[in-house]
Amino acid sequence: MALETKKRILWAVRIALVVAIAFSVAFPNLPQFEGKGMAFRAPFYLAPMAVVPLVWKKRGSHPPYPYLVDALVIAPFLCDTLGNALNFYNNFDATDDVLHFFNWVLLIAGITLAVSRLGTVGRLNAWALGWGLGGLAIIWWEAAEFLVQELGTAGLGLTYEDTVGDLLLSSTGGALGAAIVTRFFWPDPVDA
Repeated sequence: MALETKKRILWAVRIALVVAIAFSVAFPNLPQFEGKGMAFRAPFYLAPMAVVPLVWKKRGSHPPYPYLVDALVIAPFLCDTLGNALNFYNNFDATDDVLHFFNWVLLIAGITLAVSRLGTVGRLNAWALGWGLGGLAIIWWEAAEFLVQELGTAGLGLTYEDTVGDLLLSSTGGALGAAIVTRFFWPDPVDA
């Protein structure tokens, strides 16, 4: 993929996330946002936009910048916000399940792609690391959702069955995201 294309994808994802978050915060009384705690979510959903730039800078800012990694790490938060903004969660029961799977494919693909840039980890280890990090991420995500609900945010509809389903879908999506990167996007030893 050309560098300019990667830059465009990243900026499209960043701008779309900011616009979607601004819309959700500006219009919290729309039916699709009621009880979803969008104002509470906003800073946490925007925070991933700083993760890759900060890590890249801390690691010495070695070119090229990981545009695709950055876009993949941000994209799940955009998908979730758009799912709410477009009222998919209220209109389509499968939205939560689909996005738990798909968002973890994206997130863990981004993390595994970042690991591939290190040049020190083999494919199998990168896949296992990606899958494991995805598993940890969904455990903490579900714990955070539970905490938000316990603090009084209604409308999340968390149940034991939903949480277990989310854990399975997200961890499976993470395994697939890591597998896609290690199978199709792993750098050649000559390029690493």
